[in-house]
Amino acid sequence: MIKKIPVDALIPGMYVSDLNCGWMDHPFLTNAFLVDDEARVAKIRDMGIHEVYIDTSRGLDLPDAPTREEVESSLQARMEAIATAAPKPLARVSLAEEAPRARRLHTEANRIVKNLLTDIRLGAQIELDKVEPMVEAMVDSVFSNPNALLPLAGLKQHDNYTFEHSVSVCALMVAFSRGLALSRELIREIALGALLHDVGKARVPEAILNKPARLTEAEFAKMKNHVVQSIVLLQHTPGVSETALMVAGQHHERHDGTGYPNQLKGEGISLYGQMAAIVDVYDAISSDRVYHKGLAPSDALKKLLEWSEHHFEPKLVHSFIRAIGIYPSGSLVRLASGRLAVVREQNERDLLHPVVQVIFHIGSQCYLPPETIDLARSQDRVVAHEDFAKWKIDPKPWLPA
Repeated sequence: MIKKIPVDALIPGMYVSDLNCGWMDHPFLTNAFLVDDEARVAKIRDMGIHEVYIDTSRGLDLPDAPTREEVESSLQARMEAIATAAPKPLARVSLAEEAPRARRLHTEANRIVKNLLTDIRLGAQIELDKVEPMVEAMVDSVFSNPNALLPLAGLKQHDNYTFEHSVSVCALMVAFSRGLALSRELIREIALGALLHDVGKARVPEAILNKPARLTEAEFAKMKNHVVQSIVLLQHTPGVSETALMVAGQHHERHDGTGYPNQLKGEGISLYGQMAAIVDVYDAISSDRVYHKGLAPSDALKKLLEWSEHHFEPKLVHSFIRAIGIYPSGSLVRLASGRLAVVREQNERDLLHPVVQVIFHIGSQCYLPPETIDLARSQDRVVAHEDFAKWKIDPKPWLPA
């Protein structure tokens, strides 16, 4: 049985099945292992991990600890409660009208960031005039209809993760900021910081960036130093605002003071840094890597909600969930009717019942003629998220075009 326990209750003889943190937040060779001594317990605690999951079939038990199923049930109930407090719908153009522009922007933004990182490796300075028009266009697209650009954030290739992640974080930060009703000018500054938040990775050896295995502690330290390198690069770039700098410089800080590089805590982290931390983790844990299978979007959001007890400001996590929906656009879901559907658009008045496109029948194991259904006007409903890979479905043809 898998149970969740506080680290203070962890003792030698227990088997950790999940460290309950992002893959970049710990230096252990594996996420599951037998705790053999107090030194291992101390190391876990020193990393800022507050709770872990243990496997009682492979080690000692903690009788009163909640099971994984009980934790999941509680998180789902909390997610649904957040969804019912949806914000006022914002004006937007149709998905069909915005989707072609979003596709072009996504491709062009990835090209720009890839070239930018290459130039930095060669010693060139960041040229904002090559970046700012793209940022402006991405802000316009998300304001027009976020369901066009945001689903593309899930499309990543292992070898291109570094720059594709930056583009995804930018789009998600715009949607997050829009949900918080920040001004357009401020959102542009936030978006610029988001697009450039990982430029310091251009100064991390590519062998470390693309290593298809767990990093050593020395490599882990070099990887973490990318934040300092981002700060240095942006401080020497004329025209970068303080807001953009806070996004880039604080996206690995944590609300309880366990982040880096400055171990900032609570209100010592700017609003923009706290937002960036949430978005950066969401995109990282929901993305596939060579050695790390990404979580389904809904599961990634549940993890954010779970970790908000320590690492993130809870109200901001709630706002982020409302901004992108508990079943984010572009994700695959199972309906009560036994069909699979791709989420097309959020019903901003009813996040529990998005607009979906039905594509597959589970019982018959066959594709269906695509049918768009507004679940707010249907007897059908979402019962679970699903994994495209599990059903051998390529997500690309089903995203807005």
